[in-house]
Amino acid sequence: MSGTRRGTAWSAKTPVLARPHYSSSVSSSLEMAAPTTTPDSAPLRTFFLGVDVGTGSARAGLFDKNGKLLGSSSSPIQIWKDGNCVEQSSTDIWLAICAAVKSACSRANVAGEEVKGIGFAATCSLVAVDADGSPVTVSWSGDSRRNVIVWMDHRAVEQAERINSCNSPVLQYCGGSLSPEMQPPKLLWVKENLQESWSMVFRWMDLSDWLSYRATGDDTRSLCTIVCKWTYLGHAHMQQTKEKDSRNMEACGWDDDFWEEIGLGDLVDGHHAKIDICVTSNCAGVAILFLTCSQHMLMKQQLYGTKCSFPWPSFGFGSYSSCREGKKFCTEDFTLISVASLEELGLVPGVPVGTSLIDAHAGGVGVIESVPHSDSEECNVETICLRMVLVCGTSTCHMAVSRSKLFIPGVWGPFWSAMVPEYWLTEGGQSATGALLDHVIENHLASPHLANRAASRSISVFQLLNEILESMVLDQKRQFLAALTEDMHVLPDFHGNRSPIADPKSKGIVCGLTLDTSEKQLALLYLATIQGIAYGTRHIVEHCNAHGHNIDTILACGGLAKNPLFIQEHADILGCPIILPRESEPVLLGAAILGAVAARKYSSMKEAMKALNAAGQVIHPSIDPKVKKYHDAKYQIFRELYEQQLSHRSIMALALA
Repeated sequence: MSGTRRGTAWSAKTPVLARPHYSSSVSSSLEMAAPTTTPDSAPLRTFFLGVDVGTGSARAGLFDKNGKLLGSSSSPIQIWKDGNCVEQSSTDIWLAICAAVKSACSRANVAGEEVKGIGFAATCSLVAVDADGSPVTVSWSGDSRRNVIVWMDHRAVEQAERINSCNSPVLQYCGGSLSPEMQPPKLLWVKENLQESWSMVFRWMDLSDWLSYRATGDDTRSLCTIVCKWTYLGHAHMQQTKEKDSRNMEACGWDDDFWEEIGLGDLVDGHHAKIDICVTSNCAGVAILFLTCSQHMLMKQQLYGTKCSFPWPSFGFGSYSSCREGKKFCTEDFTLISVASLEELGLVPGVPVGTSLIDAHAGGVGVIESVPHSDSEECNVETICLRMVLVCGTSTCHMAVSRSKLFIPGVWGPFWSAMVPEYWLTEGGQSATGALLDHVIENHLASPHLANRAASRSISVFQLLNEILESMVLDQKRQFLAALTEDMHVLPDFHGNRSPIADPKSKGIVCGLTLDTSEKQLALLYLATIQGIAYGTRHIVEHCNAHGHNIDTILACGGLAKNPLFIQEHADILGCPIILPRESEPVLLGAAILGAVAARKYSSMKEAMKALNAAGQVIHPSIDPKVKKYHDAKYQIFRELYEQQLSHRSIMALALA
């Protein structure tokens, strides 16, 4: 692959962090960090910037104080795929972010000094850097650019199986087993297969944490990432910090026996220095990491409540107590963003950066309070526990919260305060949904002609397929559209089953194929795949409700949520309304909310979510009882397809024994 992207040459050897000159004393006030206006100038407006790094692109969006999206932009990211190995470059990702931020500001007509807070969200990919912050390869190729193991990478299936065989107590907080998409299996794979890289890595970071680190020079980790993907016990962290004299927060969150048992005991060394630097959270404290130039300020402020008390002063300067065994550090000991980095983003000194989130969790923050006002006002605070957020993109994440911790086999969690403050998070998921639809369409013989037709009309392939299905309903005189697939059934486990079966070896199944290669046949396969995805979501919802949840309302966001057929099929199959957010980019909004809270525009995440979330269209399930009967029958077949696969797997295992 070429090292040139978008016409601009770039080198992975460029240091990730510049080394600025440190001031010997930092005594500036918060007001001094922010740009001011002259008496003759117009008052500066206030906007919040959200940045989201997805699987294929980096996106940025500007939001006003009402949560209204004013402008957004995206920039593609290079990706390398080789079998189960999927890799990216952190250098390339940062360049894409800079391009997206500048373009978004231009489209929104927002000046850099009007951006009052920034939040980052990203996929839960794994980043490797050395002591200088430069990339360390995680690729068989040895290409130093390729220092990111993408979330969907499944190279560590065998390592995950070995880890799960240990039956460590921490696994109960991951649905009973670790997925190969989580970080411990990937770390173990690197240690076992890339010894040189393993010895070179100084920091292993979740991608969203690396973005904050790259922007500010501070490598504080988000509670969201290390709880959800690294087995850190966030609730133990919270309980420990209630102790008045506690100064060692990290030690009560990691299970050192687990890391030693799975063969990664060296990560425990130095107080987990390679994987954990002073954990903070979006729930009870936001890390405010200032983009600075001459003042070199770094402040961490607990913004809402006393649920999690950090050992740092609220707005102090000079030295403060670190969570590393009470050791004292001075602010000038930290590497902060350089003038060059500020120019890369087109921003100004003094902009606070909120604690980062995983992209799906940012989507939850950006949408979970997007309910009609009548519902929001009449119901009590626990109504939020009746909702599930579907973040539908390349994959789909199913996010639900509860006041008590619910252990659900095959479903990730419970994770304390990983999304909504002081609530336990249950996280289901399907590893391939948007990616699966793309795969089904692009690998069909009719795809090139279909794509040309769609392009000639300036519409998407999905829109054209939806039109074909509508015409087929009329031609075949069907009672309802879903009935077109009575002879076609899809088990959508083309990239394994994340939830609720938690079987990474599960395979996709298509039942009902013929020799037909027409566009109409592709439309049927497309519809059956959407239905298979929706049946998978129904399976997750039913499984969660059987283990303590009471989900009756779905909120959906992401690229697939913009497809009316996808949403209507989900509503009909789930039998409950689906609320779409007012804003089309809730993941970006969720990231921007982090920036708004960091800027102290709101006293808490909850307040910011209430203020900036807004409901849009509500999609109701069909009231036709025939539709429900039809989907109930297809759902039964859907469940049987996996059971048949297990039977076939057993038969073949015996044959090869």
